[in-house]
Amino acid sequence: MIVLVGFLVVVASVCLGYFMEGGVFSVLLQPAEWVIIFGAALGAMLISSTRNSLGLIARGLPRALAPAHLGREDYLETLICLSRLFGKARREGLMSIENDIERPEASPVFSQAKRLVRDKTALAFICDTMRVYLVTGDAQEIEQLMDLDMAAIHQQAASPGHNLGKVAESLPGLGIVAAVLGVVLTMGKISQPPEVLGHSIGAALVGTFLGVLLCYGFVGPLASNLENQAMERQTYFSVIRAVIAGAARGATPLIAVEYGRRAIPEALRPDFADLEALLRG
Repeated sequence: MIVLVGFLVVVASVCLGYFMEGGVFSVLLQPAEWVIIFGAALGAMLISSTRNSLGLIARGLPRALAPAHLGREDYLETLICLSRLFGKARREGLMSIENDIERPEASPVFSQAKRLVRDKTALAFICDTMRVYLVTGDAQEIEQLMDLDMAAIHQQAASPGHNLGKVAESLPGLGIVAAVLGVVLTMGKISQPPEVLGHSIGAALVGTFLGVLLCYGFVGPLASNLENQAMERQTYFSVIRAVIAGAARGATPLIAVEYGRRAIPEALRPDFADLEALLRG
């Protein structure tokens, strides 16, 4: 929703300023300029992308328009769930959590963490890591595995924003291409009256206007939105990693969760006393 509001603000601000200067909106309606810019941008994106990266962009754009918000409740739920998991392992033995990580959807531990269960990537990250730990019991090895997994997840999450950013960078140049073509057409009308030439030159300059506006007002911010979402997801996985690594090194569930709490950004980080009360409750 906030992205759509941003789009409306950009359009309203540009149109209002143009209107205040006495602009004529019909001059901006140049279908040929739109076809040149959008068509060339789409073609350039196809040239620079693989089938997989195009799929990531297609799946990423809906996320930008309706981003999945990671809030304080998501972090709290995840910390409490991990605390229960490692508390059970500490009380009943490490192998007691085997069924929980093999079938998390049916696990009493995970069933209380609704948001985490819906996040298939995060759930797989936890369960796959613990499967390896049950086999090896090597804390250093699972930390290295988590680092590899997080790097792969982040690379995939950041790919749509990176590729869309490249498209945004090309838009001003493509706008200039459209404008140059308009000037070429204008030169063929050099013998026409000044008002005809003025209209033709104005139509040509619309291409530059559209390229710059689309780059800095729409496509570029969309790319930044996707990149910010990827960074937030990376932070979320860093919190999970901190808890699992702490528990694997022998920390109590409370201290392991404290490792994770310290990894949460300050704006979303719960107080120690509040978290401790929830864990004890």
